[in-house]
Amino acid sequence: MKQDELKKELDEFFAIRDELFEFLDGSIPKDKNGFNFDFSNNPTLNAKDFYKIFYKYDYKARKTFASAMKIINVQN
Repeated sequence: MKQDELKKELDEFFAIRDELFEFLDGSIPKDKNGFNFDFSNNPTLNAKDFYKIFYKYDYKARKTFASAMKIINVQN
């Protein structure tokens, strides 16, 4: 894998990460400062929707990091 292909993989990884945080931001209220999630009222999440995004995130992370390790090992 070339570095430009890895950059594409990383861009996709971070796009899915953003999607995951958008889901959490839309599902869990923030504290009074607006920075941290407020779990005090035990907000519920749609587990099916969360899992769909998390599965994409986890899969892309494993794929991207494996690709990065190949590049690192080739350069060493």
